[in-house]
Parts: sequence; structure tokens; C-alpha cells
Amino acid sequence: MEAAYEADLALRFLEAGLYRTAAGKAFQAFKALLAALAMKYRDALALRYPGRRRLKSGKAVEAVDWIIAVMPTGLMLEVARDLSQLARRELLHYANVALNLHEFQHNGLDRSGDLSRYARLESVAEDVKALTQYVREAVERLRGTA
Repeated sequence: MEAAYEADLALRFLEAGLYRTAAGKAFQAFKALLAALAMKYRDALALRYPGRRRLKSGKAVEAVDWIIAVMPTGLMLEVARDLSQLARRELLHYANVALNLHEFQHNGLDRSGDLSRYARLESVAEDVKALTQYVREAVERLRGTA
């Protein structure tokens, strides 16, 4: 599963001291997990995200299917909130961790703590490890129910 592969890459980059790249891969791992969970609970999410979405090609698809395929960053927190009621409560917490890491990937560290959520690389490393561990465990649970 893509989520597990991205989680493994995140840890490799972290070991190499590539914190921003590791943060990005941890974010991608969670995003892939969220899409997999959204697929599992597609029918329930379809009630929450009704309607159709027109693609650039002109083809119209169900809005929920577009969300599952793209999993836009701007909707990740809402999808995680919806899925946390169906799957596991901690999903919402880890969605916030993933979004924090995504912000760090793009903006970097701010040792003053004024402009970034991270003032220390150790905090980034802790979050990358925690998020990748959660993704790996969630993937194993998903594989067990497939």
C-alpha cells in the first residue's frame, strides 16, 4: 500500500537528516492512508460530500470519488473528522500532525517559534516518527479487514 511505502521513505529521509523531505513523505503517507480509509467508507462519505465534480476533461464524477482520488490538502481535516467517527478517533489528531509537518516542509524551522509550529528539529523528528508509526499500524489494520 502506498501509505506504508511513503512512511518507510519518511523514516529513511529522517535518518539521513533530511527533515523537510521526511516531513513531506510522512504527510504523503498520511494522505494516502486517509484516501484508503475514505475508499473503505465511501458510501458514508458520499452522504457528507454529495454532488458531482467536473474534471478538466469535461467528464463529471461523483464529488466523493474526486475527493478520494485527489484528497485535497484543504479538505483533509474535514475528511479526517468525518472518518474519525467511522474508523478511529485518533485520526483527527494525526491529521493535524500531518498538516503541521506539511507546513514545516514548505516553511522550514523557526527557532523563535513565532512563524512556524516547530522551533526544534527534535520536535519534527518526534512527529515524523509518531505519524509514520500510526500510518504503519493503520495500514496493518486495513490489510486485516480486506
